[in-house]
Amino acid sequence: MSKATLTAVFIAFLLTSSGAKPNGKNKKPKQAVPAIECDMRAGKINLSEFIVKCPANCRETKEKVYGTGVFASISSICNAAIHSGVITNSGGKVIVTKMAGQMIYKGSFANGVRSLSLPNRRESFSVSVGKPKKGVTYPSTLVFVPSRPTTVKTASPVTEAVETEPSSTAAPPTTTHVTTPITTAPPITTSAKPRVINHRVPEAAFARRDWPHPAYTRPDWFSGTRRPTDSSQSVPNTGSKWSRMSTGDPAALDPRPDNTEYEYQLYNFGQYSPAPEHKPPSETSSPVPEVLSQGDSNCKVDIAFLMDGSWSIGKRRFEIQKDFLVGVSQVINVGVAGPMMGIIQYGDDPVTEFSLKHFSSSIDLTPAISKIVQKGGLSNVGKALSYINKHFFSDANGNRGGAPNVAVVLVDGWPTDEVEEASRLARESGINIFFVTIEGPDENEKQNVVETNFVDKAVCRTNGFFSFPIMSWFALRKAVQPLVKRVCDTDRLVCSKTCLNANDIAFVIDGSSSVGTGNFRTVLQFVANVTQEFEISDTDTRVGIVQYTYEQRLEFAFGQYNNKADLLNAIKRINYWSGGTSTGAAITFAADQLFSKSKPNKRKIMIVITDGRSYDDVRAPALAVHRKGVIAYSIGIAWAAQDELEYIATDPDRDHSFFVDEFDNLYKYVPKIIHNICNEFNSQPRN
Repeated sequence: MSKATLTAVFIAFLLTSSGAKPNGKNKKPKQAVPAIECDMRAGKINLSEFIVKCPANCRETKEKVYGTGVFASISSICNAAIHSGVITNSGGKVIVTKMAGQMIYKGSFANGVRSLSLPNRRESFSVSVGKPKKGVTYPSTLVFVPSRPTTVKTASPVTEAVETEPSSTAAPPTTTHVTTPITTAPPITTSAKPRVINHRVPEAAFARRDWPHPAYTRPDWFSGTRRPTDSSQSVPNTGSKWSRMSTGDPAALDPRPDNTEYEYQLYNFGQYSPAPEHKPPSETSSPVPEVLSQGDSNCKVDIAFLMDGSWSIGKRRFEIQKDFLVGVSQVINVGVAGPMMGIIQYGDDPVTEFSLKHFSSSIDLTPAISKIVQKGGLSNVGKALSYINKHFFSDANGNRGGAPNVAVVLVDGWPTDEVEEASRLARESGINIFFVTIEGPDENEKQNVVETNFVDKAVCRTNGFFSFPIMSWFALRKAVQPLVKRVCDTDRLVCSKTCLNANDIAFVIDGSSSVGTGNFRTVLQFVANVTQEFEISDTDTRVGIVQYTYEQRLEFAFGQYNNKADLLNAIKRINYWSGGTSTGAAITFAADQLFSKSKPNKRKIMIVITDGRSYDDVRAPALAVHRKGVIAYSIGIAWAAQDELEYIATDPDRDHSFFVDEFDNLYKYVPKIIHNICNEFNSQPRN
């Protein structure tokens, strides 16, 4: 064979053994991505995992989304992806992964999309960026859930989408149950070993779980010294249903006498019934109704429940306490336009279980309360009251300002610390304190109480309206309706912070020679008329008075007279002084002698009354008190200088500076002064 022939054969052999293909190396098929509309819900697609492409501007359609991170299957896929940050409002590819249903879906606001809350749903999904992992191929067409499913069995092969792994063996055809009508993905040709991804959503039965009705042997009360720890077990929480509790280990039974049939009836039956089962919207219903509850607008209050988590309460009674709170939440009808409810659990230290803004409906509150776990420790109620005063009722925690603040303290027996000072500060901040005392101390136990008469020292008023003594834990549920009725009676929540009970008011009165005795008595009558409009006490509005000429005299200080009758009599007894007019020095004196001792949670108000020009400068003293937060009013009579009145008054002058031509016309400005004080108070954000 010639040399040329051998060369040709060798080249042909190399080409044959190399397996070269006209188009070079193998190329895997490109992933086809089905496009969907903004209103497409995940529950409409009968695949467990798939990829879709969302159009632009879905956010503007406001298609409903339920949940955060994990979404209910009735949610819009595209708006859920925007909410999660997977895509922007410009659209894009999204991978959807189905999963089991959740007990609750919590709403939130993110990326311009407001998701709603929703209770239990049988199917959920999550979303991720639409970039398939290496070797994973998703169906190029979608399988939709039929409106009237008919299940048949077929033995014909169904080609599934596959996730490939390096191999040369092809997957065998699979036999499966299909729901007709059905669209299958086209066959995918590959040289790799296919790993089948089952994209079908199997029909799953979610059976309702019913807890057995356990035997009940003994009640949870006894007469004697301080309650010991109750370490017995209780059945899982069942919402608002009051069921008999398990006794746990017979060897560890609570050594207390058998309960009477009357107590059993009290415990097992009550005046309110469980809330009706909440049925979420169906997959095919349109439009999806709003879940956000408006609540009872006749009961717009912000309520903090302080639940006892101390060891003395025991596990059984802690469960009874939780059921009581569930009952209250159902009766009170929580909502954004009505009452809002938060819970603090206290023991050694208080902890917020959830704030006022956490839940906006009674339906959402029920499972949240049932999940609360007992913390243990002592019964430090005083520390808990200090906590809610300083931290709980704030704008950040959902305090609405215009709604009265209410604290309901649940205590087993008695507190283990002092409550008087913490309660006083809380009342001064406008918090209406209620006490629900269960199995309080009897005559033999009172020697163990840290602070005698702790209820009267804590509640808003000692007239009985704010206190609930409960003789037995089995009778606690009977307090649900009366407590809700009182909490919602906003006209009687007298500790709420208002323009009439939250002030330290200093009157700075001109006693110079130009005023005269008769006119001075008219000024005092004006002061008394203004004072008459306010609620006077040590925890409400306090009044102090300075009279001045060239010199200054403190007639009485803040809190020296703590009821209205004594205060009005003290005003009448003030004697006219007579002398020159140094208004600037009087303002400085009032700042030093009165406002330096003002309480931090009081609004500081100064009312200066003068009939002439001051012999000293008023601008610097007035500016100094303004900087300290004092709201200054100036009232000029007869020869008072208009420029000085404006210097003294807080801006704007038209609301804080007044002039009358003669003393006898002072009375006309009483309503105006009160109106402006209240209007200014109500226009300011406050806790």
